[in-house]
Amino acid sequence: MTAGSKKQVPGDADSSPDLPSHASPESPASPESRRARFPPLKSLIAFEAAARHGSFTQGADEIGITTSAVSHHIQQIEDFLGVPLFQRHAGRAVVTVAGRTYARELEKAFGLIANATSLIAPRSWGGDLSIAVPNSFSVKWLQPRLRTFLKANPLFRVRLATLHTHELDANRYDIAIAHGPQTPGLKLAEPLLIERLRPLCSPQLVQELNLKSPKDLAKATLIHSNNPLNWVEYFRRIGNFVVKPAHDLWLDRSAMAVEAAVEGLGVVLESEIIAEEELRDGRLIEPFPDLKFSVENISYYLLRSSSLRNSAEAAVFEKWLRAELELANLRTMV
Repeated sequence: MTAGSKKQVPGDADSSPDLPSHASPESPASPESRRARFPPLKSLIAFEAAARHGSFTQGADEIGITTSAVSHHIQQIEDFLGVPLFQRHAGRAVVTVAGRTYARELEKAFGLIANATSLIAPRSWGGDLSIAVPNSFSVKWLQPRLRTFLKANPLFRVRLATLHTHELDANRYDIAIAHGPQTPGLKLAEPLLIERLRPLCSPQLVQELNLKSPKDLAKATLIHSNNPLNWVEYFRRIGNFVVKPAHDLWLDRSAMAVEAAVEGLGVVLESEIIAEEELRDGRLIEPFPDLKFSVENISYYLLRSSSLRNSAEAAVFEKWLRAELELANLRTMV
């Protein structure tokens, strides 16, 4: 099977006549040939959900289809790409390296689609609640809990857009969570959450590098991400010293940085907000658990739309959000 071909799966309800199985050699630049370069959208959505959760079943629950349907969609993409996206062992499925790369890029693409939609979506649609939120906070903390909100508010239709703080526009959301230092453009931002940042890494790396104090990080690769507190400022605040690491690794999202730390690529500067699951199951640990090596920072801010559209729905969401933050034992601002 060539790279530009698409295997036809018998009985595939998602296959459509405007997604041809091969590009026309007579018109390589035609729209049809370009559309032939990606699998059915439903299959991509199913794969992204399963990869993000690390589970066919949880991915199926999120998008409202059966586990077998998710498996079928993923097999369809694997046939199309010619590479395995999951390794299947005795009823378990583990994302491959190629699968993680593909899922990460799809996450970016879906974020762009969501943002584009939020720009032109009619603002008069009643019952919709538009929420703007940082990508990593959404994926790692908010989305796993969002089911409880939807279950408690079955009439709500939620539009979740992942935006950088500098992209926030009061006309594009009802309520927003901003991450980072407060900027002049966010004068109405209300401090929401204090995060405790500290070095995190895999247990294996602690033993391998014999990490006993923050100065030992000179032997490590420091992983940098889009974080309000960088490594230079961290070392200044815990002891006013400088550490020159063995290597630096720069990633543009906290979720990617956490994953890199889990894989043993280095030490990340993060909080339990983003690394909650990895800390809970032991894939990440604090090499220096003493509280004096942690730094507290007001990093999350709450913004409400100045248009007051859907203000009642936004108030319900805000009340739920604050309750969830308290349940997670995170330090909120009054």
